[in-house]
Amino acid sequence: MNGQVAERDDNYKWRVFLAVGLSFFTSVMAMSMVFVALPDMASSFDVNLKSVGWVVIVESLIIAATLLPFGRLADVVGRRRIHLVGLAIFGIGGLATAVAPTFQVLIVARIVMAIGNSLGQSVGTAILVAAFPPTERGKAVGSQTTAVSLGGISGPLFGGFLVEAFSWRALFLVILVPVVISLIAGFVILDEERLGGVRKGAHLDRKGWVLSGVTIVGVIVTLNNPFSLSWGSPVMIGSAALALAIGVWFVRHELTTHQPMLRVAMFADRTLASLVAARSLGFVVTAALQILLPVYLISLRSMSESKAAAIIVIPSVGMGIAAQLTGRASDRIGSRPFMLGGMGVLGVGAVVFATMSDKSLLALVVCLVAINGLAMGSFNVPNNSAVLGAIPPSELGVMGALTNLARTFGTVGGQAMAAAIVAGVMAGRGFDVPLDEIESTPGAGDAFVAGWHAAFLAAAVVAAIALFLIAVPGRPRRTPPAPSLNHGAESGGRHSSG
Repeated sequence: MNGQVAERDDNYKWRVFLAVGLSFFTSVMAMSMVFVALPDMASSFDVNLKSVGWVVIVESLIIAATLLPFGRLADVVGRRRIHLVGLAIFGIGGLATAVAPTFQVLIVARIVMAIGNSLGQSVGTAILVAAFPPTERGKAVGSQTTAVSLGGISGPLFGGFLVEAFSWRALFLVILVPVVISLIAGFVILDEERLGGVRKGAHLDRKGWVLSGVTIVGVIVTLNNPFSLSWGSPVMIGSAALALAIGVWFVRHELTTHQPMLRVAMFADRTLASLVAARSLGFVVTAALQILLPVYLISLRSMSESKAAAIIVIPSVGMGIAAQLTGRASDRIGSRPFMLGGMGVLGVGAVVFATMSDKSLLALVVCLVAINGLAMGSFNVPNNSAVLGAIPPSELGVMGALTNLARTFGTVGGQAMAAAIVAGVMAGRGFDVPLDEIESTPGAGDAFVAGWHAAFLAAAVVAAIALFLIAVPGRPRRTPPAPSLNHGAESGGRHSSG
């Protein structure tokens, strides 16, 4: 009889992965394919590329600002419900985007689409971790990361074909097919009680929602600098100061309210705090390659966009492969060896990248890019698994959202750091030219290479800090347990141990 129950549970977890994994694949593919459609969008609405960039910027801001609130909302009202509502809103936003008659309507439709995407991202990790047994948490997170990697690979390739054969509108019509399939699968397969249930008696920390959202938008805008302002301008300094002040207000509020959106007291455990901080820093390291590699291949080495794209997607392939291997292995031997190994390789890789030039062998570049993807997958999945294993089941939603938010902060911060370093070095040498003129402008290529070297040395320093946080996390400290709210799914879980 026990064997039959175990078999049913095993089948159920993979059915859940089928439903949620498809939604992850779809949302990431939709996000990544937009980049290849931006020029066609700009032409369609007769706007410049800087303006059409808001099609991407507005999505990033909405997702970053709402991840934590939606994660907490899922913990309170039910994860299945939030997942299905998110898919429905995402689909409606996609359809509205496809038929948008004006650029203003397009931006509003993208906001709707981003809200649906954020709802899905905020709860997807929690659903998978809840569906898999605690001993297979790494397998759950690794499978999720593989689905995300496949979406990241498919987006540019599939999107490029559709835009070339039809138009950018075809992207958002075609994406409705997997959205509808995911919605039906989620409705049929997901069981609210088995995924955490509804927390009776819980309330939503609305003040925490607002404070966290304003803080996150302030930080993202400051790092991303979408208005291309001087970093020393009063607006940028004021934005950073305001984000810091509201962030402090948010932390103080969360420490004093009875049912906080994010239980900040958990981070008195320095191990947990170190793991989350290392997660952000890891994405800072990989973001440097993400933003500089296309410029290096296309603008410096005159490679065609199609050939460059084949190299640019290699890290996603490597990350997907490593996610499966290290996720399962970390369930058996622990997460820390893989985090140390992955981050160590990322740091060494950054140092090697810092020695390269436009004369470096292309085979070496491809090899290093592949190793970077494998190393990031080896770090990312065990790290995510370790963070989610250090919290009570009742907070999987908000903490799953927090790990995604840490990734967002790291990516935006890393891109801003690398871009600022390269631009600063080039400006210091007297070059402020468009990227497509780097190769044709005498001396500009050498200036870019010097900036490339400095950016990757900075990335290596960041990797060393992350490595220290993983290796010397500090002594764990007990934190107060989350309030008991008759949440049936918690009985017998980790939460009882505090």
